[in-house]
Amino acid sequence: MPDRARPFLALLALLAGCGMAQARAPQKDEGLARAIVANDVAGVEAALAEPADPDQRLAFGATPLSWAVNVQNPAIVAALLTARASVNSADQDGVTPLALACELGEPAIVAQLLDARADVRVARADGTTPLAVCARYGPADAVARMLAMGAAPDRIDSRGQTPLMWAAAAGRTEAIALLLKAGANPNRVSKGDFTPLFFAIKSGIVSATQALLAAGADSAYRGPENTSAAQLALYQKNYAAAALLVPYGVDVVERDRTGEQLLHGAAAGGDINLIRLLLAKGADPNGLTGPSRITWVTEANFGVPPPPVPPTPPLLIAAANGRKDAMALLLAAGADPRFVTADGTNVVLASARGGSTATLDYALSLAPDVNVAGANGMTALHWLVAGGVQPELEAMLKILAAHGARTDIPSKYGATAAQMADGGLTQVKQIFRTVFPDKTSVKMAGAAPQTVPEH
Repeated sequence: MPDRARPFLALLALLAGCGMAQARAPQKDEGLARAIVANDVAGVEAALAEPADPDQRLAFGATPLSWAVNVQNPAIVAALLTARASVNSADQDGVTPLALACELGEPAIVAQLLDARADVRVARADGTTPLAVCARYGPADAVARMLAMGAAPDRIDSRGQTPLMWAAAAGRTEAIALLLKAGANPNRVSKGDFTPLFFAIKSGIVSATQALLAAGADSAYRGPENTSAAQLALYQKNYAAAALLVPYGVDVVERDRTGEQLLHGAAAGGDINLIRLLLAKGADPNGLTGPSRITWVTEANFGVPPPPVPPTPPLLIAAANGRKDAMALLLAAGADPRFVTADGTNVVLASARGGSTATLDYALSLAPDVNVAGANGMTALHWLVAGGVQPELEAMLKILAAHGARTDIPSKYGATAAQMADGGLTQVKQIFRTVFPDKTSVKMAGAAPQTVPEH
């Protein structure tokens, strides 16, 4: 997508004393440039009356008209157009005043340039058209006008992206509808292997996803890493879009690149509507995370693969994310509250990491042993202390205390929860002492610093 800061470099260049791109211009021409930068309408009109050259080349090869678009002043744009400034003169990057106006999104200026018969088909060096830019940033009525003036709805840029993809990436539903009506292909694939539907899902605007599905977007298409549209929606935490995709047919058994089925992702987000839809579609409330046929490809958006975790059901994932309502729904569908992972995590230990007092209390009603420990010997109290400061820390500690949590159980690493609190963050120590006033203790002599395993 275009760099929206780039147009302002030309103005800064002049203000910094960089001068004109060519040899020193006549004073009247320089006066025009300075008046535009100063947003001085009278000064612009006076310079043009001398007459200054309305098509002189300024910094970065831009013309006064592009500079006027930059300062977002319709009166200055009108003065230059009246002086017969060329409406289609592009700068050194091939950006025309119309493309710049669309990028900056001022409807009045876009309309002025279209009224002056700006060429809607002139593309930048990378193939980006004014229509594509307007579809993402500009007013919808300008998109309609450009299409009526002959702009191609499916012209691709150097990345294989069409104006429909630009509109979908920003969730511009009205522009999407106009482009589809003009014949834009909802299933064209970019060089990055994304369709307009994938761009819409990433935008987070549900109506954009809805519009493309209604227009025949292929919900079964697989993008990068063989990712499905529903999996992408869950990666983006766009649960409403994922819910829209369920009636079109989703694979509830397949695991994504993180090893999760769709129900695991819905449980993590606590989206009740999506959980219901997936359960109705046949998702297993006791299905486990595990190996995936999708190969993780490291890229900037996702970083590196997460560390492997033991097979885990949706119930424990909901607990670990503080999703009490999701837990209740999964239990009603047959989830097993007694499940324990290979590393010893049960529903109580999972909920201790969820940051929710209500979820922890609910978990203890399902598995009452407050002092249960995982394979590493850490109890729920250990995990809460190790988790640092969080909004509900004191309330969660009180829940554990009320259920009889012991502070003197050593973990596999040799420290009790009391010792961890005593040697940890000051605020955690203070909260711990408030709830367990007689349970903190001096650190063991010669003990190594407490370390907590990653989870």
